[in-house]
Amino acid sequence: MSEFRERVARARRAGRRRSYAMILALFVALLIGFFIVMQLPSMQRAWVYPYPHRELVETYARAYQVDSSLAAAVIKTESKFQSEVHSHRGAVGLMQLMPDTAKWIAQQIDDASYSIDALHDPEHNIRYGIWYLHSLQQEFHGNDCLALAAYNAGRGNVREWMKEYHWDYDFADISAIPYVETRKYVKRVLESKKQYEVLYP
Repeated sequence: MSEFRERVARARRAGRRRSYAMILALFVALLIGFFIVMQLPSMQRAWVYPYPHRELVETYARAYQVDSSLAAAVIKTESKFQSEVHSHRGAVGLMQLMPDTAKWIAQQIDDASYSIDALHDPEHNIRYGIWYLHSLQQEFHGNDCLALAAYNAGRGNVREWMKEYHWDYDFADISAIPYVETRKYVKRVLESKKQYEVLYP
């Protein structure tokens, strides 16, 4: 009798192992299928690299001579295209502009309609942010690495790094950026820029 019960127990254990193996195989197959589907351009555009406000971005990118894919990548990295976002540091909106910086930008472009509330408006925020990118690109002679580092860490910090580490305007070594946050930021934006170039030609 005990031998019979042992055979039954072994059969049950084997059955459970087969069930677990089938569930695991199904899970792996679903996971592989999900990753394959997510590589489709349509899924990438819908879920990974969306492009709300594309017309506004392209309009102001043309106006201020900024690569629209770069501008889109900055917005994705800064806010994931959420216009109501506030950072813990006080940055506001799609392009995460600091109110003092936005006020200065408004003065530079003669926009008397500036207000902190207006920074939640996509058109104001995108216009200011792209103009600011343009300003930084001019200051750093068209170098995207330096301009993006300045966008994240401040132009003063980037100027200090250039002086301290003897960088010139050909700087391209992202790994040399001393702030970890800024290093990751620049890398993430430039990677996203490549995706926007491919997905939204």
